[in-house]
Amino acid sequence: MAAVAIYSADRELRRRLDALLRKEPGLSIVSIAEDPAALLKLLDTGEIDAVVTDAPLNGGPLTPRELEVLAAMADGASNKAIARRLGISFHTAKFHVAAILAKLDADSRTEAVARAAHLGLVML
Repeated sequence: MAAVAIYSADRELRRRLDALLRKEPGLSIVSIAEDPAALLKLLDTGEIDAVVTDAPLNGGPLTPRELEVLAAMADGASNKAIARRLGISFHTAKFHVAAILAKLDADSRTEAVARAAHLGLVML
């Protein structure tokens, strides 16, 4: 059974997510909080497996193309490999990677993938 925590500043959204996820077999809601730092500590200790969030990322949500690039990053692909895989230029791949790092407030590709995994944006 996966233990999931919900982070949202919106009380009504938290209530609705809680009701929805409680109906989902195999999921256990362990926390619904307004404090993301507390949930990240639970993730780090392994007490929860995932966080469901509506928290905005720096600069807004990831675009569909950025999610594709992020998935390639999670696979360990270089910018050159990402460009080939997605049929885009190397410079466009670099631009998307930089945007992802900024939105996830990450200093490296590894940190970005780890943060994305914690947010449930990619599966490792």
